[in-house]
Amino acid sequence: MMNKGGRPRLSASQKKKYKVDVKMSTEDYYTLKSKARLAGMTNSEYMRQCIHTSSVKERLNPEHQALIRQLCGMANNLNQIARKANAVGYDNARTEYLDLAEQIDQLLNQL
Repeated sequence: MMNKGGRPRLSASQKKKYKVDVKMSTEDYYTLKSKARLAGMTNSEYMRQCIHTSSVKERLNPEHQALIRQLCGMANNLNQIARKANAVGYDNARTEYLDLAEQIDQLLNQL
């Protein structure tokens, strides 16, 4: 078979065979067009590049959310202990502070 010229065939992994439809607001669409034009790319190529170079942080799972709520409560307790220490003296609040500090360390280790 003779070579007819032209571009070599793409391998199966290089072919773009999936199409994804994305709904956007008017503002998002024109932002995409503007950024793609400034980068000298098509909208599709710009979005593919964004997929490869960006990162999205995963959401906190319910367990981590519960631990963070506990930490917030402990922070409130710590503020109350600090007020007590300022009012009556550090020696009276020391044991409460040490207990709370230990609990906070344990929670942070769980996170």
